[in-house]
Amino acid sequence: MRVLGISAFYHDSAAALVCDGKIIAAAQEERFTRTKHDPGFPANAIAYCLKEAKIDAGASIESSFTKSRFLKFERLIETYLAFAPRGFASFRKAMPLWIGEKLFQRDLLLRELARIDPALGDKVKLRFCEHHFSHAASAYYPSLFQSALVLTMDGVGEWATTSAGIGQGEALHIIKEIHFPHSLGLLYSAFTYYRASSQLGRI
Repeated sequence: MRVLGISAFYHDSAAALVCDGKIIAAAQEERFTRTKHDPGFPANAIAYCLKEAKIDAGASIESSFTKSRFLKFERLIETYLAFAPRGFASFRKAMPLWIGEKLFQRDLLLRELARIDPALGDKVKLRFCEHHFSHAASAYYPSLFQSALVLTMDGVGEWATTSAGIGQGEALHIIKEIHFPHSLGLLYSAFTYYRASSQLGRI
């Protein structure tokens, strides 16, 4: 099985190609565009991965995206409702983008993939993975460990901010999660933002 992994539309867009469990190629889009932390669709990185693999995209490649958009949208709506009406200004700015683009990200991804190779635009082959599971998989599977406890901590994915999983052979299962708004990553971001703002004289 050939799986093309895609990360895009937030920061550090990238692509990786895995064939029968072996990493064939991986690259960040910024290496080609020279735009630091390029958030765009990683067309150049995908093309590079396909070229390195020396394969025809054909019908045997599945594409996997690193975030479930519906779960994230659910979190945003519930958070805005919990803090209404205080968050209305942020809600008003965010919703047009979500309703006009992000909820229909599947169509956007399929169009961009089809531009690289028409076979990659096949709807059957596009899969969405939960953000923290993607992090855990990227750590566990290349590690060569046959069993491991996998800990993932970042700002926030869909709902999860911290997760623990068990890797055993080819299986990986998330067994425990801490959900938004409880997040060490967001706490870290708040401190670093405060420090940067202080140095710039904004606070």
